Amino acid sequence: MIQITLPDASKREFPQAVTVAEVAASIGAGLAKAALGGKVDGKVVDTSYLMEKDSHLAIITAKDADGLELIRHSTAHLLAYAVKELFPDAQVTIGPVIENGFFYDFAYKRPFTPEDL
Repeated sequence: MIQITLPDASKREFPQAVTVAEVAASIGAGLAKAALGGKVDGKVVDTSYLMEKDSHLAIITAKDADGLELIRHSTAHLLAYAVKELFPDAQVTIGPVIENGFFYDFAYKRPFTPEDL
């Protein structure tokens, strides 16, 4: 039996290993739909993360600071992927999440222009 402790100190028990998404769904359909990830024992993970032992879990949604960071991080990777699809010779350099968004630097033979969009 796996015991998951939620932020309000309530506990949920599952007969076997369980994902963040499954715990969210057990709480409610709305939370399952809104879940972007989880914080398991203090570590940010995605919704497919499998908890195989008793754990503390906070479900992360877009309303949480961690949720906004997850969205920005994922969007930065999506931007890098799109640029590589459109400009295969472009080199992806750095693309961190920052306080009010994210950015990506690319090395390419010419600057990108609005027409490239």
